[in-house]
Amino acid sequence: MRRQFTRSRTLLVTAAALLAVAAPTAAYATLDGSGTPDAPAAPVRGESYAETRLYFGTARPDGGPAVTDRQFMAFIDHEVTPSFPDGLTVQSGRGQWRDVTGTIEKERSYEVLLLYPVGAAGPADRAIEEIRRDYEKRFGQESVGRVDDRVTVDF
Repeated sequence: MRRQFTRSRTLLVTAAALLAVAAPTAAYATLDGSGTPDAPAAPVRGESYAETRLYFGTARPDGGPAVTDRQFMAFIDHEVTPSFPDGLTVQSGRGQWRDVTGTIEKERSYEVLLLYPVGAAGPADRAIEEIRRDYEKRFGQESVGRVDDRVTVDF
């Protein structure tokens, strides 16, 4: 009887150990988006869009007065909105970057998020480059940062 109890206990401990090892693996396998053979894939929604994020600093390298909120929003209204009338997002922030002299500059900044259909990428690119040049020239900036990505968008 003692031998059968030890054997049953060994089998029970082995089964529990296998479950403990296999359960997290199975759970993590479903987190990678592949799902399981029995689970349907998540539906794809939206259309292919380009996303451009522009980063505008407000400190002037020549030491002049920083770009004000009013000046920046006037720039958005007159220079950005006409090229992207369907919408955009402006966020205020604090940024830092290394300037051409190697100095780390910390300044109030703005991030502008633009979304546009991939099919409109050519004209949008030209408009974005013009916006960047205009801001640099008007406010004496060394550069306007740009990040582009491809996203799926559903409104």
